[in-house]
Amino acid sequence: MQYHKNFTRFFLIIFLILNIAIDQISKFVVRLEISDYEHIAIIKNFFTLTRVENSGAFLSLGDNMPYIFRLIILTGLPLLFLGYGLYYLFSKPNLPGSMQIALCFLIGGGIGNLYDRIVHGSVTDFMHLDFHIFQTGVFNFADISIMIGVGILLFLSIIGNVIKKKTE
Repeated sequence: MQYHKNFTRFFLIIFLILNIAIDQISKFVVRLEISDYEHIAIIKNFFTLTRVENSGAFLSLGDNMPYIFRLIILTGLPLLFLGYGLYYLFSKPNLPGSMQIALCFLIGGGIGNLYDRIVHGSVTDFMHLDFHIFQTGVFNFADISIMIGVGILLFLSIIGNVIKKKTE
């Protein structure tokens, strides 16, 4: 049993590190190779790269807040939530594997963006999708990780509610 627990922890740590590494390596390359607001079409105008330094939160929300509020809300609170997330992930060995994976995506993405905010003063975003009827904001791999984690948790919640209703 101890072997299984250690293997699971090792896998979760590797998964977290990979999540953070993909995000940070991609941002490093973007900072090195793409100028601010440079527009590079990858798939016509559907998928483009545009480097944006985001000092706010999602879609630059809070960008105009005073520094102390940005520090508390965009650095302090995420640090607390990520710390608790890590504690929860590693202190609950009986969590279903799908929930562990979802938490790794959420925590890995959160750490990637928080690292940027602390070290660089802003988060580097660079991917943009345009579906013609709607388009995304500019985002990065950490944002994708967070959305995948949220999607998995949402899916698990819906499936759990469906199963619960069927057994009632």
